Amino acid sequence: MEGGHKNCGILLVSLVIIAGALPFCSSQTTRRFQFNVEWKKVTRLCTTKQLLTVNGQYPGPTIAVHEGDRVEIKVKNRIAHNTTLHWHGLRQLRTGWADGPAYITQCPIRGGHSYTYKFSVTNQRGTLLWHAHYAWQRASVYGALIIYPRMPYPFSAQIQAEIPIILGEWWNGDPDEVEKIMMLTGAGPDSSNAYTINGMPGPLYPCSNRDTFIQTVEYGRTYMLRIINAALANELFLAIEKHKLTVVEVDAVYTKPFTTTSIMIAPGQTTTVLMTANQVPDSTGMFAMAARPYLTSVFPFNNSTTISFLRYKNARNRRGKPPSNLSSLKLHSLPAMEDTAFATKFSDNIKSLASPKYPCNVPKTIDKRVITTISLNLQDCPARKTCLGYRGKRFFASMNNQSFVRPSISILESYYKNLTTTSFSSDFPEKPPNAFDYTGGDPLSQNMNTEFGTKLIVVPYGTSLEIVLQDTSFLNLENHPIHVHGHNFFIVGSGFGNFNKATDPKRYNLVDPPERNTVAVPGGGWAAIRIKADNPGVWFIHCHLEQHTSWGLATGFIVLNGQEPSQRLLPPPQDLPSC
Repeated sequence: MEGGHKNCGILLVSLVIIAGALPFCSSQTTRRFQFNVEWKKVTRLCTTKQLLTVNGQYPGPTIAVHEGDRVEIKVKNRIAHNTTLHWHGLRQLRTGWADGPAYITQCPIRGGHSYTYKFSVTNQRGTLLWHAHYAWQRASVYGALIIYPRMPYPFSAQIQAEIPIILGEWWNGDPDEVEKIMMLTGAGPDSSNAYTINGMPGPLYPCSNRDTFIQTVEYGRTYMLRIINAALANELFLAIEKHKLTVVEVDAVYTKPFTTTSIMIAPGQTTTVLMTANQVPDSTGMFAMAARPYLTSVFPFNNSTTISFLRYKNARNRRGKPPSNLSSLKLHSLPAMEDTAFATKFSDNIKSLASPKYPCNVPKTIDKRVITTISLNLQDCPARKTCLGYRGKRFFASMNNQSFVRPSISILESYYKNLTTTSFSSDFPEKPPNAFDYTGGDPLSQNMNTEFGTKLIVVPYGTSLEIVLQDTSFLNLENHPIHVHGHNFFIVGSGFGNFNKATDPKRYNLVDPPERNTVAVPGGGWAAIRIKADNPGVWFIHCHLEQHTSWGLATGFIVLNGQEPSQRLLPPPQDLPSC
């Protein structure tokens, strides 16, 4: 669906229904939305099935608000299963009750029940996303979350239109069943059947010529593409045939602009780019926009490519239809699936804007450093059971050899009410239990059994916290997108091999490091992030490859209340779901 709305000289173009399209210079207000979680019959790839949606839309409705707004989203669960929603990248200052991850900050919304998420948008602007945060429901329950700034954009280009580009995955079957079978048998998950752009797989897939997203543009105009990776299990490359992209923002934080022929974007990340329609089309009037996976794993994966098109308005002799001979498509700017060199260079080019209006407030010193391995694990099969993982074992995942187990009650509620419970403990190990060659060992000969529990990090309000995320060679070296709830962080350093705490911090960028909420930790390498822990509550940290979270690649941290009233967690809302 395509619609427009004048916003103080800017035309907002959305590919999904815009919930409350807003004037660019709007003042602070309360914006209310109604979200119904419900089934909808949808057909893709010759398959018709009941798809879990919000308001019957796939992707879901776009939430458009302004910096400074107060937001209320009433979620009605119209299915028999539990559900929750997460507003990915929203800081949720003092409102952790509205963050969404099931059993971390709330009990799920049961079938037939409602819950109203209430929060304020404070000092944030740009492109984020929202998605379900229960089981694998986010495979289809997701959408764009756009925060309009109070001040003009910090770049001079005249924007003709703003276009959300949401990358996703499609399963012909039920993704929740994929997870259930995976956890029951100990095997790896089935791969998706297609990648999608705004819910459309494109003409390279069966029965999908009509399920192709096409965006009309005008020659000479500049467009803002708000690119979101909502895929469940894959980092993705994206490029537009013969067009250059200028990156101006990531994860709702302005960056120093730089130009590239393509991008690499991990699940949970957003990248906002400017694109000028300055090419001369052929007789079709079309240019391909394509996405394919960035491969860093030995596990089976979906190795296909999704394609959509830019259609130039009023192009001479144009047919207005995609080319019939798809083999002739020129996708030279789309990196090969194993192009780690491009992915690394692209990530290294991202720097905070660090201007007087948008400073880079990276902590220059730290109060605590936590070094944690991020590993896949091969667990011995329990006695008298059959396991279908490699060598008859079970796949799990861990951080510092702790595989995270979600409790049966909300951790935030347990913490807030000071309940005497075994639902969590505050003794997450702050360094690996054993030192070894994390990235150089044999991927199969080491003992990869993990321990299970719900261990968290606890820090006082205002702590400058550094977390070093160290990949390991267990099973295989792999790029892991790690998402931190409730806080942005600064990626002060990264590299390949093993982190060296004596030498690597000397190379940190403490001037203009990228500020994000999700970091793609290099496969066979490490990333160091710094967080100002100034948001009281309980906050989830997890891999945004959904199978890894299911296997336990997660932890969390508690930020204690500060001394001032403004530094304390707000009380829970009256309609908070119960377990």
